[in-house]
Amino acid sequence: MRQEQLGSKAYLFSIVLVAVLGGLLFGYDTAVISGAEKGLQAFFMEAQDFKYTDGWHGFTSASALIGCIIGSGLSGLLATRWGRKRSLILAGVLFFVSALGSARPEFLFFNYGEPSYSLLIMFNFYRIIGGIGVGLASAICPMYISEVAPSNIRGMLVSCNQFAIIFGQLVVYFVNFFILGDHLQPLVEEMGRGLMAINPAAQWTVTTGWRYMFGSEAVPAGLFALLICFVPETPRYLVSVGQDSKALHVLTKINGLERAQTVLASIKETLVAKTEPLFSYGHMCIFVGIMLSVFQQAVGINAVLYYAPRIFGDMGMQNPMVITVLMGFINILFTLVAIFTVEMWGRKPLLIWGSLGMAVGAFGVAITFGQAGMEVVTAVSIMVYSASFMFSWGPICWVLIAEIFPNTIRGAAVAIAVAFQWIFNFIVSSTFVPMFNMHLTEGDNFGHWFTYGLYGVICVIAALFVWRLVPETKGKTLEDMTKLWRWKGYVPGEGVHEGKEYSRGV
Repeated sequence: MRQEQLGSKAYLFSIVLVAVLGGLLFGYDTAVISGAEKGLQAFFMEAQDFKYTDGWHGFTSASALIGCIIGSGLSGLLATRWGRKRSLILAGVLFFVSALGSARPEFLFFNYGEPSYSLLIMFNFYRIIGGIGVGLASAICPMYISEVAPSNIRGMLVSCNQFAIIFGQLVVYFVNFFILGDHLQPLVEEMGRGLMAINPAAQWTVTTGWRYMFGSEAVPAGLFALLICFVPETPRYLVSVGQDSKALHVLTKINGLERAQTVLASIKETLVAKTEPLFSYGHMCIFVGIMLSVFQQAVGINAVLYYAPRIFGDMGMQNPMVITVLMGFINILFTLVAIFTVEMWGRKPLLIWGSLGMAVGAFGVAITFGQAGMEVVTAVSIMVYSASFMFSWGPICWVLIAEIFPNTIRGAAVAIAVAFQWIFNFIVSSTFVPMFNMHLTEGDNFGHWFTYGLYGVICVIAALFVWRLVPETKGKTLEDMTKLWRWKGYVPGEGVHEGKEYSRGV
């Protein structure tokens, strides 16, 4: 009886914990390539029927991003037609198939251990399948959490998804290190048509090590695909398909009966139809959601996360991996800051202060990179830049994307916003190295200060965008978003609606 009156926090946290496993797989799948790519490169350079160039290696290393764009683009359609739960089950299956297929791309069609052009295509096919799973999970996991979480702790719980992403990346770094053991990385040299010289102690890395790294993802992927079968569908989706009694049952277990009845009535009031045209609430609603995704990537964070060892190595650090791992722990610490302050401070203050902190860090790197005696200042600036992202744009962007759209367009709107996120992820990641290595004259540091100076300027623009255009959603229900965007007098950043003030600034 008491649970029916008050709801069960343990039940809520258990289903959220299962959902954030999707975030962990998101981080795991995108970071696993970092430990495997050198062995993979050496393996395919032995192919007899084609030359495995740097261009091919770049495509192979990033091919999962193609799947991410596809998966995020499909997420809205699948979440609306299949539901959040079944879409996440599909994501788990795709993760599992990709892990096993990437580890053994020869399965059924090719001879084991014989690299070829066709085998490379098959390997990339499996990586793209995994990317589709990442794209689905990146959009639907925060959507699922936001639709089951009470409004007073929704931001904190959705932020846990970002923590899981960062934690997944850290886990795979350690898994890769454990698998690699004392086997040296291969030394790859092009000779003639692409043969290579490999230290004999590194041969295991080329033939087997990278397979274990990709295959290791099958363990968390299988666990996720299994556990997600036992969580409920979200109440918002259940109401949208006419299953009010099931929705009330889930809401009661989470909130208690009295609160559940109130929430159900509010959901039914806003879900007058399963879906509405995308621009039913005006263009500003979609524009704000898309630009949140664009700025999360355009501030340049993945240029730091993906290329941290290269950056620290170019700075003259003796052991760049140690600094990279230290940065990983700092990232987790500051993600926890967001989790425990988002409901107290709100979304907008964290985004604005995070943007300004990133700007300080980026400008610090631009000014000091390559300057003799300034290596420590440069490293600290990179840490400030990364840490500022982790308590702001990292988790808070996902919180807002999951909750800012009205119920009847959420599936499609989230899909579009997340697709833009992956597109700009690809743009930033693929342009960093060319920009960073630009020179006006031989030996100058033009590319260094231009790249981070550009990121710093974008961070300032991001702060202004949040201040002027993004509404604060702290403490508001998902149904309040329908009322906010439907209110014809609403100007982002100002105005009063139903006695609630949406004030300019923070």
